[in-house]
Amino acid sequence: MIAWTASVTVLIPMVAAAGLWCHRRRRDQIYSALAATQADLGVVDLDLGELSSTGSSLAAAFSAHRLVRVEQFVMPLLLARLRKEALSGIQYMDKSFIPLHKQGRTLSYERILRSAPNLTAFYHSDSLLRWISALTGTAAKTTPVQDQSSLSVLCYMDAGDHIGWHYDHNFYRGRHFTVLLTLANRSNAGGVSGSRLERQLPDGTPQTIDMPEGTLVVFEGNRVRHRVTAADAGDLRVILSMTYCHDPRISRTKELARRIKDTAFFGPRALWD
Repeated sequence: MIAWTASVTVLIPMVAAAGLWCHRRRRDQIYSALAATQADLGVVDLDLGELSSTGSSLAAAFSAHRLVRVEQFVMPLLLARLRKEALSGIQYMDKSFIPLHKQGRTLSYERILRSAPNLTAFYHSDSLLRWISALTGTAAKTTPVQDQSSLSVLCYMDAGDHIGWHYDHNFYRGRHFTVLLTLANRSNAGGVSGSRLERQLPDGTPQTIDMPEGTLVVFEGNRVRHRVTAADAGDLRVILSMTYCHDPRISRTKELARRIKDTAFFGPRALWD
């Protein structure tokens, strides 16, 4: 009896470890296949000619404040295509609720790769990468496909949806940037929703960052404390959230920390998927 109990005690962890290894290998194969499809993306041609004339002033502003915003960043036709894909993904979004900190819905990178080619192509656009690199003064690169927050859609559509004050932690080497594009921002009463992006100024004062539809906001999230205020009933605020970094390499310790952080958006599955 003692020997049998000892054998079971040893066997159970071995079986669990083998199962986790098989699951991890299968998930890595899925991510490799999804990453390979990025090479077949249609080209998203971003006309940034008008923006290039203000590039120097924007770069100076970013250097000083670690945040800039640009209204009407994309043409209406492209914005409509991006919005359509994002709205069609609402049914697949993960709902999250952390008392006193976060409530909302998120569409993961994996789901976007499977069903939203325009959103994916926009994130990987060479012209957008060059523009962000010039703005931030560093060679910007996309973050890994295994990171579900590399490219996601954030949706605030239920009363009380919000995110409390926080920083976007940098788990990668070098600098890390958060880029937000407003795809929808409406209220039942007309005008924009009650859900607003705010940053905290050095003196502690909150500052609202106006984000009408088509607005792009770039900020260094680990240096800018920010929040999203609560949505009102009938609001619809849909944001394309993209992350870029100078060096996408990551240590195993920080990879685990990143997964723990992502449970706030995608639930416990973020730990092993």
